[in-house]
Amino acid sequence: MTSSYLVPNSSLEFRLDDVSGSAIQAFLLEHLADMHQESPPESVHAFDFSRLQQPDIRMWTLWSAQQLVGCGAWKKHHAQMAELKSMRTAKQMRGQGLGSVILRHLIDDAKQHGITELYLETGSTAYFAPAVALYQRHGFVECGPFADYTDDPFSRFFVLSLA
Repeated sequence: MTSSYLVPNSSLEFRLDDVSGSAIQAFLLEHLADMHQESPPESVHAFDFSRLQQPDIRMWTLWSAQQLVGCGAWKKHHAQMAELKSMRTAKQMRGQGLGSVILRHLIDDAKQHGITELYLETGSTAYFAPAVALYQRHGFVECGPFADYTDDPFSRFFVLSLA
């Protein structure tokens, strides 16, 4: 995929993002604040700006006209394994299917880069139930901790085979 991608039959545009703009930084600060409100500090695995700017990350933002409405990234762990990171939809846009749009884009992008296993970690409290339902609707199945994660009552782990 190129650095910009128009979503067919919509006014939405994905942009490969370097996380340097003020809109995405404000969006991610809100994301980090929510994660710290919902989970104890040792159970927050969201990345900060500098981590999202590393070469093993592909960060995408979703725009409607000039408004940032969502984002998501994937981190490559090795040649065929990646992890979803920083999935978020703007609060005022939730419930409109944008989470699915973002997730499908990330899955397609990962496939195009040779990823055959896509993992994710999300929270276990009621706040995260909509995210869990989204991932399950798209075929993710619960698994144990992966990569550097350990068992944590505030985390749930999922995997999707892309092969």
